[in-house]
Amino acid sequence: MTQPPPPSDLRAAFRARGYVAGDALVTALRLVVALGKPLLLEGPAGVGKTEAAKTLAGALGTRLIRLQCYEGLDAQAALYEWNYARQLLHLRAAEVGGRAVSDADLYGPQFLMQRPLLEAIRQEVPPVLLIDEVDRADDAFEAFLLELLAEWQVTVPELGTLTATARPHVLLTSNRARELSDALRRRCLYLWVDYPTQAQELEIVRARLPGIQETLAAQVTRAVHALRELPLGKPPGVAETLDWAAALVALHRDWLDAEALDLTLGAVLKLHEDQRLARPTLTRLAAP
Repeated sequence: MTQPPPPSDLRAAFRARGYVAGDALVTALRLVVALGKPLLLEGPAGVGKTEAAKTLAGALGTRLIRLQCYEGLDAQAALYEWNYARQLLHLRAAEVGGRAVSDADLYGPQFLMQRPLLEAIRQEVPPVLLIDEVDRADDAFEAFLLELLAEWQVTVPELGTLTATARPHVLLTSNRARELSDALRRRCLYLWVDYPTQAQELEIVRARLPGIQETLAAQVTRAVHALRELPLGKPPGVAETLDWAAALVALHRDWLDAEALDLTLGAVLKLHEDQRLARPTLTRLAAP
């Protein structure tokens, strides 16, 4: 069992990388390292689930390997494919040279193109494996994941069974586009990641944008929290808060007034209908 970093060290390492991690997240990530169990991070889009995996890799000084899930993703696309172009060149060169080519020659490791899952289990040092938006994949892929997370080995028909050299630290994220199976949930540790409080979000803005004016940072976080109270089609996440604050800083704005609001609203609200709905609320919050 791997010794996890002390909570104060992990929290400080996250903070040094601009990520303000709460006690629940720090504890969950320490257990990922200590127990070797996957962690399922579930919550709204844009609250820092993906960024947590990236930051953990940096804090541990290891590689981040990311598998972005999507509808129709299958096991082979996530594991490996053969480099057919190189195999064809090898065949032609053999023909020119009058050499026979066996299956073992054609399907050797030099022609194997590793995709994220196979790449993750073949690392000498445990990487952080991010299986992002697992809720976008279908039930068949989820069943395959269960087997992989249980055995940490895969079979490539031409090469045999490949077993993990070092087990990755696995984080799965879900925006709840669909319900995940009970079997996958039982396999994982679980943490719901919600929107931060206004005070927490202000701390995040300060950490990620250390040069921002305090008045502007407070206005932006207050405005974003007001937006989340509205029935928006796409409520802004922390990522949008940071984008909005960064846009205002780039435009040399020290506070949020009506003009700055008009110029930068597209940094925080990405639907025309949401912008129209939110404008009266934001106008009241903007400085005169």
